[in-house]
Formats: sequence, C-alpha cells, structure tokens
Amino acid sequence: QVHLVESGGGLMQAGDSMRLSCTASMSAFGGYIMGWFRNAPGKERQFVSAITFSGSSADYIDSVKGRFTISRDNAKNTVYLKMNNLNPEDTAAYYCAAKRRGWSTLRGEYDNWGQGTQVTVSS
Repeated sequence: QVHLVESGGGLMQAGDSMRLSCTASMSAFGGYIMGWFRNAPGKERQFVSAITFSGSSADYIDSVKGRFTISRDNAKNTVYLKMNNLNPEDTAAYYCAAKRRGWSTLRGEYDNWGQGTQVTVSS
C-alpha cells in the first residue's frame, strides 16, 4: 500500500517562492519515479515535473523551467517541489504521484497519488 501526503500549499503573491513536500509511506521509496502534477481550474491534470529514482535527473514542463526545482530525499521518503517566482498561472491543486519501473511524464502511467495541496497565486 502506497500512501502519499502533500503539504506546503497556500496563498501566495506573484513573485513569491514556496516549497511543496510529499511524504510517502511505502517501502523501497527509492524504487519509485516521483512526479508532481497540477490541476488548474477548468483544466485537465497536467504534468509539472518528475525525478528519477536516485534524484540524478529530472524533467519539467516548459512553463516552469528555470523557476521550479524538484528534489528528493530517499532517506526521508520525501520529494520536494521548490517553486520560485510564482505567477497567477501557477494557481492549481498540486498532486504528488509515484510509479515503479520506468521513466514517464504521462499522468496515466502513475498509479499512486496523493490527495493534493492547493496553491493560489494572486497578482
């Protein structure tokens, strides 16, 4: 059983920084690809970022490149998303997700999801 819990969301102003955390209760956390997705109002859930098992490599959607950084601490079963220079277009519910075996940025290939944390950015 995989259980993911996100934290760190809230109301921010444009230009602010924030860090989201996702703590996993599972064995062999290091054997999972970890990803962050987001649901903006009225839009489908969208890939934001993912990180490899060891944390040595990551990918991002273009709109967050240079502003967001994903990282993980396998000893703490935790993945982070540091978000800098937030803008109103980043407003969304952010979800942590995990998958085994193989790199992917596709929502449908992640089979473990957290409950989400809301990030709201005002202009």
